[in-house]
Amino acid sequence: MNLLNSDHFWQFACTLYAKPVQQTTLLALQNQQGKNVNLCLLLLYLDSLDLSINTQQLNELTQVVSEFDTHVLQPLRAARSYLKTNQNTISDYATIRAELLSAELKLEKQQQCMLISTANGLKLKTSDTPNNIKLYV
Repeated sequence: MNLLNSDHFWQFACTLYAKPVQQTTLLALQNQQGKNVNLCLLLLYLDSLDLSINTQQLNELTQVVSEFDTHVLQPLRAARSYLKTNQNTISDYATIRAELLSAELKLEKQQQCMLISTANGLKLKTSDTPNNIKLYV
């Protein structure tokens, strides 16, 4: 069994997400289709390692991110959005925004660790042409 490393995944995700086209595509999937960016990144990471998942495994990974999204990340994003809309009435908005962004980044990393932990419990198959993202989107 290949054990996936959360630090390697984080570096892969940061490198990929830093590309403006990738970032735009991933955010569109999140905002327009309700897809999870970290799950998309994990699927692309698995592709890069020539590993493929099946529908049942995708469902397991989706469940892992769903509750964390609902109770942690989405409320934080909603708070940031509210503050941005009302920034003229909020003293020290820039500092608060920076701290919220920092917290969100740490939580995104935590979610990635959750995904890697779950993926390490799955029997992933090697494939010459994996296309995991196609299962999800």
